[in-house]
Amino acid sequence: MKQIYAARREQLRRAMHRRGLDALLVSQAANRFYLSGFELHDPQYNESAGRLVITADGRDWLATDPRYLDAAVRLWDEERVFIYGGYAARDIYGLLRDCGGRIGIEAQGTTLAFARDLAAAGPGLYCEAADGLVEHLRRIKDPCEVAALEKSFALNHKLLQWIEGQLEPGRTESRVSWLIEKFFRENGASELAFANIVAVGKNAALPHAIPGDEPVIDNCPVLVDIGCRVDDYCSDQTRTFWVGQQPTDAFRRTYDLVRQAQTAAIESMRPGQPLRDAYGHARAVFEKAGTADAFTHGLGHGVGLETHEAPSLSPRAEGVLEPGMVVTVEPGLYYRQWGGVRWEYTVLVEEDGVRIL
Repeated sequence: MKQIYAARREQLRRAMHRRGLDALLVSQAANRFYLSGFELHDPQYNESAGRLVITADGRDWLATDPRYLDAAVRLWDEERVFIYGGYAARDIYGLLRDCGGRIGIEAQGTTLAFARDLAAAGPGLYCEAADGLVEHLRRIKDPCEVAALEKSFALNHKLLQWIEGQLEPGRTESRVSWLIEKFFRENGASELAFANIVAVGKNAALPHAIPGDEPVIDNCPVLVDIGCRVDDYCSDQTRTFWVGQQPTDAFRRTYDLVRQAQTAAIESMRPGQPLRDAYGHARAVFEKAGTADAFTHGLGHGVGLETHEAPSLSPRAEGVLEPGMVVTVEPGLYYRQWGGVRWEYTVLVEEDGVRIL
């Protein structure tokens, strides 16, 4: 894996050269991990396990505090590990000052307080926002990433086959959510990819519903949107089940339209297709049926080290599908009167189309 991380840093260095950057301060936890294998998560919102300093000349640094020294040297040359004290920005300023005069900053992963402290630490350092350089590389999954994603999605499919039998009348959303987490943990997942969505009845009209005390009843929809993390990579899939013998006409029609929209999008997808076009194919099904106003979100997003990452399948998305991209395809229709339906597959873009993971 060290060779893989080193190759990724070389790709990033070429992108930095095109931007004229002497160094890039990597602050996003997933980007840090992608480039080094060090600490996928930061433990708390107000606390960071560290940052990478990727330099134009190849003398990169892993900057962290003393708590992480032993973990860092298992992955990184100890001579290139920079330990900072209680004033991280001030100490990192000195490190950046020695790297050159033009420094890229991941602005979206940098707090205003850190940026102010860095600016106040001293003169002679020109910083500019350089978001997206690492994320652009992460859009295209390499073979080891695809293998990890396949394992994660295999467990997700196993869960979805099992969970339908657990949707018993009387069980609450929160109880079903706990059963999902327990299943994932007991079958090889290191953690949830994101907080479970379990939505009964009218709650299925909330795309990001929070599991609560609403019980499953006979003859109601239950929307389940779940994902796990296996070998550091996330899965993400949604199913909407009908509990009971006879779905209502409204549910059946909505379910059929959602599946038609998803099929239309997936069958259209191929390398070179503009990202926004996949959304357009799904929406066209809903527009023809007069239900497009109930489709309230984009069609999909990238999945990898994070559940939501580039690229996006939205009407505003820029760029085209490329081999190696992994994206969700999740049309949905939502009605506050009775609930809603979402159905989500995640696909890998290949040379001749897409493959459902």
